[in-house]
Amino acid sequence: MDFDLTEEQRMVIDEARKFADKALAPVVAELDEKQECNLAAIRELGELGFLGMTVPEEFGGTGFGAVAYVGVMIELSKVDAGTAVAVSVQNSLVNDAVMKFGTEAQKQGFLPKLTSGEWLGAFSLTEAGAGSDPGSLRATAVRDGDSFVLNGTKNFTTNGGFADVVIAFFQTDPGKGAKGISAFLLRSDVPGFAVGKHENKLGIRTSSTTEMVYTDCRVPATCLLGIENKGLNVALATLDGGRIGIAAQAVGIAQAALDEAVKYAKERIQFGHRLADFQALQFTLADMAVDLEVAKTMLYRVAGMKDAGEKHTRESAIAKLFASEMSHRVCHKSLQIHGGYGYMKDYKIERLYRDQRITEIYEGTSEIQRVVIARALLAE
Repeated sequence: MDFDLTEEQRMVIDEARKFADKALAPVVAELDEKQECNLAAIRELGELGFLGMTVPEEFGGTGFGAVAYVGVMIELSKVDAGTAVAVSVQNSLVNDAVMKFGTEAQKQGFLPKLTSGEWLGAFSLTEAGAGSDPGSLRATAVRDGDSFVLNGTKNFTTNGGFADVVIAFFQTDPGKGAKGISAFLLRSDVPGFAVGKHENKLGIRTSSTTEMVYTDCRVPATCLLGIENKGLNVALATLDGGRIGIAAQAVGIAQAALDEAVKYAKERIQFGHRLADFQALQFTLADMAVDLEVAKTMLYRVAGMKDAGEKHTRESAIAKLFASEMSHRVCHKSLQIHGGYGYMKDYKIERLYRDQRITEIYEGTSEIQRVVIARALLAE
């Protein structure tokens, strides 16, 4: 497999780097402290084409593909992981789901506005009692003629505070458990819908994470995304791509943590020498760099598989598992190198350390990734 980036891919990634330095870096610490999203930057990313990277031009996207998208996610995540995850949700979960499962009318009606940033999207699956176990969903969609009536509460919805479009999952046949789930493509202005609790989070505090409350929301049956009672297929297929985005987020955070460690090691004087002069610390930096390069290689391989239209369920789980746990190791070592200063909010590593932790949880916990990988191995 050729891992060289094309000139176009390099250009797109470089533009993302410049945007992150200009629009995200100056305000990320302040927004993190206030728990505010950089909504203006997210919409500008749409105007620049970064919210439709895997959508063909005929539906308003740029069609740059997953490899370029991964590079963009890394650059954004190095600076502001909260804004980066909004980009991940829009590209990997919302747009991809509509492209794979939407009707022609849904594609034409939703994708041009999603890819431009005019509409921002959310993917709402988790509930209080249904995280890793989607078969335990309690939110219901009851058919009433040519409509469905939606009731229930969703938890931990990224982009929930400002989403114009929501892909949400409901039980349409509760007796069938996971085989009775359906996916719906909704506008957030539907009567009976409300944004609930805004979560107070450890990390990615520049990201919006909320409850989504549905009270007798009546929607036409044309809001079904995919086939009735086949919503779990929508969720699982979409999450394959979502894991690529989160793996890229983890790699970006880890790259920033390594960069901060190298910078600090060159500046900090102890016992009359720079920290960088001590061989033990040099070995630590080397181990961090090796970890990071292995994760990048796997990540770009899976992105290439996605662009080629190859099945990548196992590979995306491997990439997400390794990248997220690698990022944990790298951030831990970087903070340790910083010593007491690393624990203080004056230093970037404090935020990186907090932001990293979620990458081992959302889009499937590390334990769920191991389940996916093991099932694939046993099926072979």
